[in-house]
Amino acid sequence: MANILLGISGGIAIFKVAQLVSNLSKKHQVKVIMTDNALKFMSTEVFEALTKNKVYTDVFSPYIEDEEYKISHIELAKWADVFVLAPATGNLIGKMASGIADDLLSTCLLASRSPILLCPAMNTYMLNNPATRENLEKLIQREVNVMETESGDLACGDFGNGKLASPESIETEIERILNDNKEIKQDLAGMKILISAGPTVEAIDPVRFISNNSSGKMGYAMAKVAKSRGADVTLVSGPVNLETPGGINVLKVKSAEDMFQAIQRNLSSADTLIMTAAVSDYRVKNFSESKIKKNDESLILELEKNPDILAWAGEHAEAGTVLCGFAMETENLIENAKDKLEKKGLDLIVANSLNEQGAGFGTDTNIVTLIAKDSLEQLEIMSKAKVSDKVLDKVLSIFKNKKGE
Repeated sequence: MANILLGISGGIAIFKVAQLVSNLSKKHQVKVIMTDNALKFMSTEVFEALTKNKVYTDVFSPYIEDEEYKISHIELAKWADVFVLAPATGNLIGKMASGIADDLLSTCLLASRSPILLCPAMNTYMLNNPATRENLEKLIQREVNVMETESGDLACGDFGNGKLASPESIETEIERILNDNKEIKQDLAGMKILISAGPTVEAIDPVRFISNNSSGKMGYAMAKVAKSRGADVTLVSGPVNLETPGGINVLKVKSAEDMFQAIQRNLSSADTLIMTAAVSDYRVKNFSESKIKKNDESLILELEKNPDILAWAGEHAEAGTVLCGFAMETENLIENAKDKLEKKGLDLIVANSLNEQGAGFGTDTNIVTLIAKDSLEQLEIMSKAKVSDKVLDKVLSIFKNKKGE
């Protein structure tokens, strides 16, 4: 039995929440916070009857335990194993994103240390407003769990997304969060995972170079998550401005050739290779030992191809090694990713588009599609840590299939 704190803000979807509370109260302890606007849709008595607990509405009303008076927003935050917000209005989402604490619910959110599940519900145009989308992206970056809304006829008469998720799907997500929060799974224990991250730098002369915008955040997140799940991780990293993760063997490189050599040395001992790095396709053919002077109006550089690390791995990896690549595209994402998967002999490719807000270089979130030889799974926007978990789940499944488990 878990302690579930439910925050209810003012929206017509509150009628669904009564059923959710009824379901949850049969298995867990449930306490409810209601905003002033929520009280205009439903009374406290409904939820007090369902939970057999007091409903909290005022930041100044005391929390009473064993006849001892305590501060409500602090004690409720401490009490909760998971904090559920349903329905979460555009106003509540905006306040959360900005750190505003002007009532009991928003103040309690600032004090919360438990996992948060946000269940939006609003008009489709409000949900898809750029301000709301940016606020949701901020919250996802902060590891808030965000439920997808459902589509259909809305109370206002419009049709589209914005309907509160069903009580059953919210309940399922709560159980998942509770299970994940018990203990980080160690399902990768015993596996050796080789990960590349960041950009490569191709020197033109002692001063200048060719590179790209990769921050390394995706690869570093992958390495940290794999380590937390018990894997023995080697991270081959191009130049990045990220803290070196503890407990991980980090090999720092600069050029594509440097990275190629590091992968060559370590692939034979790895169970999995995950290439998140943005490796430069070309390098300068004739490196200048001295700084090139600014004499002419234009400068022509002759480039030559760098080694294709993934293609080499596809040819030289042992049969049981799982090979995972990343494909960043600006057009024909799925087609190009599938072509790369086949041509390079990969088991899995993670495809993402630079055209989607919240995906690509420098962000803390990503929007990816996982493509294997026999499957395709499109994921919603999520933190790069959560993307890493999804990728590693798929890698583990492929690894077990290769071993015949």
